[in-house]
Amino acid sequence: MSRSLIALAAAGAILFSAAAYAQTTPAPAPAASTPAAAPATAAAPATGAKRAACQTTTAALKGQDKRDQMQLCMAQAHLDCLKQAIDQKITGPQRKDFVKTCAN
Repeated sequence: MSRSLIALAAAGAILFSAAAYAQTTPAPAPAASTPAAAPATAAAPATGAKRAACQTTTAALKGQDKRDQMQLCMAQAHLDCLKQAIDQKITGPQRKDFVKTCAN
């Protein structure tokens, strides 16, 4: 795959995710009595779930195509986790930990 085709695919994936995100309804705000760090531990999916999903979707590919698609898939997973952290109003070091746990 040429670099321009990869860049075009990445741009398309970002645009698609932005459109999908715009159509989603935001998560309900946490209760006022909930500590700020609580959503980070409660909402993150099982460690490795998104990576495993990416590996499953790229299983049929080989070589550079597999590496490229895996990288795009993980970038999308990271972006999805970041959006989730923003929706849940997670900030500071908790956001970094949440995104790392969520995406990997």
